Amino acid sequence: MTTTAINPEMTMGDVIETIPAARRALFQRYHIGGCSSCAYELSDTLADVCRNKNILDVNEVIAHLHTAQELDEKMQVEPADVREWLAASRDFTFMDVRTSEDRGVDVIAEADILDFARSSEYLAMDKARLFVFGCDDGSKALDIAAYFVGHGFEDVRVLRGGWPAWKA
Repeated sequence: MTTTAINPEMTMGDVIETIPAARRALFQRYHIGGCSSCAYELSDTLADVCRNKNILDVNEVIAHLHTAQELDEKMQVEPADVREWLAASRDFTFMDVRTSEDRGVDVIAEADILDFARSSEYLAMDKARLFVFGCDDGSKALDIAAYFVGHGFEDVRVLRGGWPAWKA
């Protein structure tokens, strides 16, 4: 995968547009952007954010963002592959992470609906178990996948293209 270069003078809006994993990666590693005390404006430059958050090496941050984007890409799985796994009766957990409002009546029969109230049950599952998450466009599923990876799960995937790609 070729990643478009980012530089310290890009605005955060441009960084996030160029590297969609940036928002998640900045919060996970540097605790930047997750709450009002660590927030930034989309018009701030990456260099400004690093300076304001006392991160001395902006080039290290850039390298981390590129690595995070590569990991997001590797985590994604094609709908055809998931269909093959289902047809072969592979044992894995396939989860629809959309809210009931997002989902409406568009239920994906092959997927379980993620029940956030049962998160402790999910987190108690075998860490080697394969999980595949899907949402409308992949962004929310990537957030949830990162949460599971952060809790030690080893085989976590996201449906590339979300449910529109599944239905295509």
